[in-house]
Amino acid sequence: MLKIFNTLSSRKEEFVPITDREVRMYACGVTVYDHSHLGHARGAVVFDVVRKYLQRKGYVVKYARNFTDVDDKIIKRASESGATWKEIAEKYTDEYIKDMERLGVDRPDIEPKATEHIRAIVELVERLVARGLAYESGGDVFFSVRKFQGYGKLSKKTIDDMLSGARVDVNELKADPLDFVLWKASKPGEPAWDSPWGKGRPGWHIECSAMSMMHLGETFDIHAGGMDLQFPHHENEIAQAEGATGKPFVRYWMHNGFVNVNREKMSKSLGNFFTIKEILDSYDPEVIRFFLLSTHYRNPIDFSDQSLQDGRSALDRFYTMTEALNNAIGKNYKPGPYTGEEISPAADALIKSAEGFLRKFDEAMDDDFNTASAIGSVFETVRDINRVISDTELLKNDPHIKDALAHARDALSAASKVLNLFGRDPEDWFGRSRAKIRIKADGERLAGIRDGLRALGVEPASDNTLPSAAIDGFIADRNAARSSKDWKKADEIRNLLSGMGIELLDSPEGTKWQIKE
Repeated sequence: MLKIFNTLSSRKEEFVPITDREVRMYACGVTVYDHSHLGHARGAVVFDVVRKYLQRKGYVVKYARNFTDVDDKIIKRASESGATWKEIAEKYTDEYIKDMERLGVDRPDIEPKATEHIRAIVELVERLVARGLAYESGGDVFFSVRKFQGYGKLSKKTIDDMLSGARVDVNELKADPLDFVLWKASKPGEPAWDSPWGKGRPGWHIECSAMSMMHLGETFDIHAGGMDLQFPHHENEIAQAEGATGKPFVRYWMHNGFVNVNREKMSKSLGNFFTIKEILDSYDPEVIRFFLLSTHYRNPIDFSDQSLQDGRSALDRFYTMTEALNNAIGKNYKPGPYTGEEISPAADALIKSAEGFLRKFDEAMDDDFNTASAIGSVFETVRDINRVISDTELLKNDPHIKDALAHARDALSAASKVLNLFGRDPEDWFGRSRAKIRIKADGERLAGIRDGLRALGVEPASDNTLPSAAIDGFIADRNAARSSKDWKKADEIRNLLSGMGIELLDSPEGTKWQIKE
């Protein structure tokens, strides 16, 4: 039974969609005036996994995520750069799409843009004016917050709480400091569209209400976004939508926590942000995705180089196991059907472990999409597989063990499809992450290894690294020595590499290498 923490009720609730086996889901996207940062990536990755897990459970998911492509920030950036506002919006929309593709985030079914929904926005504002919940003042149109009963139910803020913040930004056109803008009269040179109140453009909040209802209906299942959007953005969305329709707007509200740097929220206003593009230039996209999913989505997550390095090490462990597993049973080996008939105890234990893994994985994801716990169960299965493939006698003599290993691999593959992690070919993974190998030694042992490398014609760098291609060269030299029965040289190469932290794996398909844990 899937449970979701609903911000509206502040508790976990059983997920029951409006329409059986169908889910309609909306996530607030980005304002396209600059490159997106890692905080934006977190929400995109998290809700991509939510969508994939709902699909695993058999739901047909209709997923929308918007672009805010007209806004004060876009206009300001255009003025500073000499480009048009439309050129700025199109440029950073394209950059965001590229970032998401590299992060393994699937495109939503619908990607609405504010400028393509002006008619729907104007019609929604007209409905609110007609119902007495909005008013025109000086070409702007404002929502009357006090006239909407229940304002603050999402953020749990009182009128007094809101007033203390509203006094900071006094607008003489407002009838009440709490009121917020639905339609803004455009200044000369700004983008503008016709409306009953004169030329203008939409306020930020109204676009999401209009677009989500247009594509998903007046009431839909899940609305998602960052925790910072609870107030005022999502609070205002509820007021606009429910004020116009008189119906509940959204069943389940989901909010992801912040990405922090030195315990402060990563944001452009604080100047402490790292763009997705910058980080992707330094780290494999899967490392970033692993980092973002290794903490429960509602909790804050602390960004650091060390946390990304830890993620890379964890992924190295997984792909090292996958490489050894492929060597043991073959990359394309398919298991026969498991009938429950009597098999060897070792094979039976591994199959039950794989089945138990999928149960644990689903239980973790059913508990408010707990990806941290789900990933932990992956590595429990990795340990079980490693114990089996390290037993050469078992691999040689047990007729059932290959099928059991293949069943375990298939179970991991099912989880991989949800997380979009752990799905790479080990050759591809290590080809990217092993550009340089650092010698795992120090003191006299390090000096001895450096001398041994020089004896074989390789000079390690001053930072005690050497290119991964050198390892392949050593393997070729060792294979040549073995072919000529020069066992001494073959052993010297193996021992040298072992001292560096490199383990050789001989198999009928050739010799592979891995970094020892």
